[in-house]
Amino acid sequence: MEVVIVPDATAGGELIAGAIADLLRRKPDALLGVATGSTPLPVYRALAGLAGEGRTDVSRARICQLDEYVGLPAGHPESYRSVVLREVVEPLGLAEESFMGPDGTAEDIVEACAAYERTLAEAGGVDLQLLGIGTDGHIGFNEPCSSLASRTRIKTLTEQTRKDNARFFDRPEDVPHHVITQGIGTILEARHLVLLATGEAKAEAVALAVEGPLAAVVPASALQMHPHATVVVDEAAASKLKLADYFRATYAAKPAWQGL
Repeated sequence: MEVVIVPDATAGGELIAGAIADLLRRKPDALLGVATGSTPLPVYRALAGLAGEGRTDVSRARICQLDEYVGLPAGHPESYRSVVLREVVEPLGLAEESFMGPDGTAEDIVEACAAYERTLAEAGGVDLQLLGIGTDGHIGFNEPCSSLASRTRIKTLTEQTRKDNARFFDRPEDVPHHVITQGIGTILEARHLVLLATGEAKAEAVALAVEGPLAAVVPASALQMHPHATVVVDEAAASKLKLADYFRATYAAKPAWQGL
């Protein structure tokens, strides 16, 4: 696991967008796994800026969802399909056909989960998966004590996660109780995992995920098992890392040809 400490969220977004641009130069039709929420927005803005300036070609890129609420009607502005289309697909000028995600409105949710697993496999797997981290250490919607071998499935959200997401809804009670999420085992199959965390509120979760033991109670700690996992954090989110100075030194000495 590589830990990169950046000055702020904007710098983190630019760094990750640059890595995505490098990937698209090597593989123009790369499948990019995207996360929702406020944390990854600097990445999407920076990537759209690179595309708008002609510094990267995103025209053949493919986009896939990490998770989706269960039960929100099609077209609901806070369904993750709507969010990804609005914040990623449209700003990049991609066709909706380039986007894939689970069906949170399906009558048979179990089959919808299995169908999404098949879709990802048939697409050749995720090349780069962008992740956020919850204040309780969750990734995707794999809440604490999720199986580290889990696959795409339905999950019940904790009250803390529902409170964290209430800012996106008119009323707290409007936040769904259930989601479809890629499982930790599914996430770990992506070729490159990039976790972005910003702000002091994420500092404890970051420290436990990076420096704590591998444990289902901190789902993000599963990144410790991945052969190519990158954790990008701003100074505030890095504030509880015991090895922060070491992480700074190793990144400063990293050969430029290695990339992110």
